[in-house]
Amino acid sequence: MIFNAACWKQPAPALVIATISLSACATGDTDPGGAVCPPVIAYDQAMRVRAAVDLEALPDDSALVGMMADYAVMRAQARMCEAV
Repeated sequence: MIFNAACWKQPAPALVIATISLSACATGDTDPGGAVCPPVIAYDQAMRVRAAVDLEALPDDSALVGMMADYAVMRAQARMCEAV
């Protein structure tokens, strides 16, 4: 295997300075407290009852039962996010 000495050179100082300078222009917010909370859709009582009846009709080993449990956790987390 032939090694090329040029591949092992240190990057040019101008390139390093340019990279650092450009990264300072990034506009993204790095503060985790500034995260955007997803909206929590409010369902009326009739819709919640209907969903509960539909969920109870599913077999216990249904994939949807587990997915709905995950969805309930995500809704609770989104509510907590909005409260902060």
